[in-house]
Amino acid sequence: MATLAEPALSAHAPAEAAPRHWRENVLTDADVAHIPGEGGWPVVGNTFRMLADPHAFTRRMVETYGRVYKSRAFGGWNIALVGADANELVLFDREKLFSSEQGWGPILDQLFPRGLMLMDFDHHRADRRALSIAFKPGPMRHYAGSLNRGIAQAVKGWGGAPMQFYPAIKQLTLDLAADSFIGIPWGPEADRINEAFVYMVQASVAPIRRPLPFTLMRKGVKGREFLVDYFTKETHRRRAEGGGQDMFSQFATATREDGSMLPVDEVVDHMNFLMMAAHDTITSSATTLVWLLAKHPEWQERLRAEITAVTGGSGDIGYDDLGKLELTEMAFKEALRMIPPVPSTPRRALREFEFGGYRIPAGAPVGINAQFVHRMEEYWPDPARFDPMRFTPEAVKERHKYAWIPFGGGAHMCLGLHFAYMQVKILMAQLLTRYEIAIEHGYEPQWQPWPIPRPKDGLKVTFKPL
Repeated sequence: MATLAEPALSAHAPAEAAPRHWRENVLTDADVAHIPGEGGWPVVGNTFRMLADPHAFTRRMVETYGRVYKSRAFGGWNIALVGADANELVLFDREKLFSSEQGWGPILDQLFPRGLMLMDFDHHRADRRALSIAFKPGPMRHYAGSLNRGIAQAVKGWGGAPMQFYPAIKQLTLDLAADSFIGIPWGPEADRINEAFVYMVQASVAPIRRPLPFTLMRKGVKGREFLVDYFTKETHRRRAEGGGQDMFSQFATATREDGSMLPVDEVVDHMNFLMMAAHDTITSSATTLVWLLAKHPEWQERLRAEITAVTGGSGDIGYDDLGKLELTEMAFKEALRMIPPVPSTPRRALREFEFGGYRIPAGAPVGINAQFVHRMEEYWPDPARFDPMRFTPEAVKERHKYAWIPFGGGAHMCLGLHFAYMQVKILMAQLLTRYEIAIEHGYEPQWQPWPIPRPKDGLKVTFKPL
């Protein structure tokens, strides 16, 4: 039973053939009457309940209705699919049932259009292949050198007095992006780019969706105009001059399989999207790891010993030695399990399908929930306990492959995941060879869970010189 005017799509239809009414949730009550769930309050549905505590809301819905349920929120019906099997169905997407473009579009398309997450099937595959050049060993070695220098310079000033870690690491990741991503030095130009970018990110989740005067959306739109102009001029310049080792230059000169370069406007949109995706997620996940290491000093010591053995105590780690930080990577993975930087993932069903004994109609907004699945006891015994040993090769092999999805999966697996591992490992190497990370006894920050988790008080820590 289709809910859209267009005919059903074939199993291998491209995204461009998908229904185009996707900015509005068109499901009717009759379309989802057979699916258990609830509509919530009049007009607003369950929106505010979900935003206040997404994990508690999901737990209650699963306990009440099961692992497939409907909920009215954000203006219409949404279908939740919960569990590792649901994650595999949606992310691996063998039958090309789901549109990522139409899932993320209502949230991101005003300010971050045509990013990789907002592409489907052949177009996504072609651009992903072209952009992957920026993550080959040569460019990654260059980024590693830039990250070591930039992080070392910043963290030298963090020792002694109590500080808020989240705003400090947020500023540092922006500065690092100016260097590694764009290839410009820290200074006024980078500051202007960072300001425009921050406004775009804030506006992407602002409640007022029109660029009215004095609104965040207005600031975001103006920020996008600035960056589009800047990146357009820079793309032409770097193509004329032959590019460089920074990520933007790699994107600007990337070619598709037929040898053609990406259109300039697509390069610009990819760059804007990459800055958003990399900056906010690394800021969130690095903050989580620092908090958990402060809370569990025994693991802080184990990581410090590993890093000291690999670097000789200098804190500088070369690209070829990053793979030796096995415990550090396991601790990072456990932090990503406990507080994934992307708690949930939206898609839209291109055709009707069945899952968990229920028929899900075409056009349905569907979502999977990493935050909830990462805490399910059937996959993670004692899930509230911080235990990096969950990520030994043996433990990983025995667990459902899609029980851990902080970087997504399938065709849309995060293109920059190895860059994220590299940046966090270098951060840990520079921090733990200099400082003990300390928090006050009993300190438990309150986390703002959505859209990307962050501590409401900025995470109060002290870096005590060793």
